[in-house]
Amino acid sequence: MRKITYREALREGLDEELAHDGNVVIIGEEVAQYNGAYKVTEGLWKKWGDKRVVDAPISEAGFIGMGIGASMLGVRPVMELMFFSFAYVAFDQMMNNAATCRYMSGGLIHVPIVVRGPANGGTNVGATHSHCPENIFANMPGLKVVSPSNAYDAKGLIKSAIRDNDPVYFMENTMLYGASWDVPDNNELPDGELLIPLGSADIKREGNDVTFIAHNRSVIFALEAADKLEAEHGIHAEVVDLRSIRPLDEETFLASVRKTHRAVVIEENKPFCGVAAQIAATIQEKAFDELDAPVLRVSSIDAPAIYSPGVEPQQLPNARRIVEKTLTIC
Repeated sequence: MRKITYREALREGLDEELAHDGNVVIIGEEVAQYNGAYKVTEGLWKKWGDKRVVDAPISEAGFIGMGIGASMLGVRPVMELMFFSFAYVAFDQMMNNAATCRYMSGGLIHVPIVVRGPANGGTNVGATHSHCPENIFANMPGLKVVSPSNAYDAKGLIKSAIRDNDPVYFMENTMLYGASWDVPDNNELPDGELLIPLGSADIKREGNDVTFIAHNRSVIFALEAADKLEAEHGIHAEVVDLRSIRPLDEETFLASVRKTHRAVVIEENKPFCGVAAQIAATIQEKAFDELDAPVLRVSSIDAPAIYSPGVEPQQLPNARRIVEKTLTIC
């Protein structure tokens, strides 16, 4: 088993899908000759040419709208945003058009578009470049939202997202691009390629005392907190990686809560109307009698993203905050 970085895994997935389907194209700012703002598309323009890897002007409203229109005509565009914070510029197209077209056409028109890019803080780029809007897009029926925490999941999910016939908003994390994980070569896989179905959560660590439910980089913090809790307090936490926000794999995290009888939900988004709030409500509604303690949440502190490198890490979820919160119910 080889180790590759998160960005390399994404690049492999994109490359394989460009080869798999001639209708797949990559469009975004600096994705071609410059190899992508985060070097995710490095080498793809040179390999696939101007018709398959296309540089766009600095106008998210323009090129996202173009991609949505192209997807209605059979193209499968993968649109890169430098930051998912910039999606707000194309909000009407992404929410009002992409999400509703298949429903309003009675299933006659599909919108197989993927919009991908980083949705995270922690890089000291200020309040306008640090949003985690997965809860906003997941609120809209017709949209799918994916947020992988590691290279293995990133590759398998980006390939499935591109093949999906609905709009998929694929939210990555700049803090993970350079980190490495085990990802099998295709010749090591029984089906010859890595595909992870959308809407399938994954147990990243087994445990019996408390369930941690997280996605994206919060999974890394949850695993770190689980290590500390076991080493210092003898508490064994089970870590559930959602991977997909919508569709949401309720059965996996509910089964875990029924086993451990306690839950802490962790996310980088703000707490008000967040993904963690939805999950806590789901547990309350469907597994209340299994709980031995209230469902707790660890989110970013509810304020605009802090620019200061010394302070911003304290605003985000971290292992210390998760351990402190967990000890109140264990």
